[in-house]
Amino acid sequence: MLKCQSDLFSLDPSVHYLNCAYMSPLPLRVEEAGMKAMRLKRNPSRVAQSDFFSGPASVKGLFAELVNAPSASSISILPSVSYGIATAAKNVSVRRGQNIVLLHEQFPSNVYTWHRLAKDAGLEVRTVKLHDPLPDKSAAWSNAVLEAIDADTALVALPIVHWTDGTLFDVAAVGRKARDHGAALILDGTQSVGALPFDVQEVQPDALIVAGYKWMFGPYSCGVAYWGDRFLNGTPLEENWINRLGSENFAGLVDYEERYEPGATRFDVGEKSNFLLLPMLEEALRMLLEWRPHQIQSYLSALLHPWEDAIRNLGFQLEPASGRGAHLFGLRLPPNVGVERVKDALLSQSVSVSVRGKAIRVAPHVYNSEDDMKALVDALKLSLAS
Repeated sequence: MLKCQSDLFSLDPSVHYLNCAYMSPLPLRVEEAGMKAMRLKRNPSRVAQSDFFSGPASVKGLFAELVNAPSASSISILPSVSYGIATAAKNVSVRRGQNIVLLHEQFPSNVYTWHRLAKDAGLEVRTVKLHDPLPDKSAAWSNAVLEAIDADTALVALPIVHWTDGTLFDVAAVGRKARDHGAALILDGTQSVGALPFDVQEVQPDALIVAGYKWMFGPYSCGVAYWGDRFLNGTPLEENWINRLGSENFAGLVDYEERYEPGATRFDVGEKSNFLLLPMLEEALRMLLEWRPHQIQSYLSALLHPWEDAIRNLGFQLEPASGRGAHLFGLRLPPNVGVERVKDALLSQSVSVSVRGKAIRVAPHVYNSEDDMKALVDALKLSLAS
């Protein structure tokens, strides 16, 4: 069992930071990795040609281990989720009249590209929506997604958990039905991978795209993606030099090469060797592999469990544990309680959370303690007394 890891961070002790879904704090080890990288950049003569390749290779290997990918060759480095989604959209096979299955209030980076593809290719967008409240929102919403998939579905683009309230989707079941109909499954793992166990070989997505600055404790503008066999012979968004066969031979770069390195390397963003950001993501992934997502979930479950009844007794709706992760959950407000009142109460108690859609989104991590949860509940009580 993990213990509180607050000593590995430099968070402001006067703030109860329950907002990792907004942005993770940098662990001290990751911060030092960034500082070391900056110091190295002072003297470029110390940057070897091999460093252009060793950093990306290490990050890919660590991420492959985190999600149990069959090989690091199935991993690419990218700057954002929208970059990965655009890459998938460029390479997915569609025909006029097919449909794309999305969720209501899905994060925009996993929506806009699909609307563009639908408009350009003559596809239908099916947005699966539920009406609140439901006793088991997770199961109901997952079943609704399954019902939306049919023989005309070209692709299903989902998160693993909903970014507004942490609703957990049965992506393994969705993947099985998608495969039955020949549809691609594109997953945005940004709000789950790193804190919630995920197994690529169990779920078998065609693409899993993850921004690094939330639950993977990395820097902004640096992420990773897993690509299944459906995409591995695809066309990248950009034609950069470092993804071609023989690119390690700098003197030979004038001898242009049409062939890509095998696997997902073709999808790497230009300047993937980012000598400042990549060492930070690498160190963050090492920390996550030391902690392990299942242990993170166990720690956070133990942190939340004593307060669940108190939260519900105040009139706030909280999805059962079976329908969400312990790292990200939404609190739906009691009738006649405005969101601004709750926000003011949280602010007065120095509790940092987010409002997303109609939910107060709470996102703790291993640096949080019982004191942070008590401050959250005290703030909720205060909002009812105002």
